[in-house]
Amino acid sequence: MPEIRLPITTERLVLRRFNGGDLDAFHAYHSLPDTARFLPGPAKTYTQSMERVGRYANFVFEKEGDWVALAIEAAERPGLLGEVVLKWLPGEGQAEVGWTLAPAARGKGYGTEAADAVLSLGFEELGLHRIEARLDELNHASAALCSRLGMRLEARHIDKWRYKGQWATELVYAILAAEWRIGAARSRYARPLRIRFQ
Repeated sequence: MPEIRLPITTERLVLRRFNGGDLDAFHAYHSLPDTARFLPGPAKTYTQSMERVGRYANFVFEKEGDWVALAIEAAERPGLLGEVVLKWLPGEGQAEVGWTLAPAARGKGYGTEAADAVLSLGFEELGLHRIEARLDELNHASAALCSRLGMRLEARHIDKWRYKGQWATELVYAILAAEWRIGAARSRYARPLRIRFQ
């Protein structure tokens, strides 16, 4: 797998490796029940946030099961807005993308822009074949984000998960490298991104 060159910059964002200075901001939004609503497990304690930031800061992407975990910040105003991750799945050229944003960063297109940059990383730099996103059917914001990226709804698994005291239906969205290259992913995204790998 090629080396991942960081940071990645887009029109408005910088995607970079996490560092210790991100801990308080990371905990501020991961400690909220609203953030944890569609994530496995309850809202994070400070110790859990510390462990996660440490893991994200020291990620490696060398084998199946590894994660690329990138901090999202605004280009003109440093400070953690959220994270976007890419997980290497079993099977040739397979990966999963995911994202979490702080409340103040939601509804501004940052999630779409960051995820779009990670799709570019996956297809253009890492040579992946297929990238998917898995989400709770009730997570309407993430479903809309997948659609903006040009990802298609591939599956609906009824009552796939039981967490937080109830059954959840899982949606699987995906996009292929070939679709990405012919512009299917960009056709619904009004502002084409200029992505730079440094």
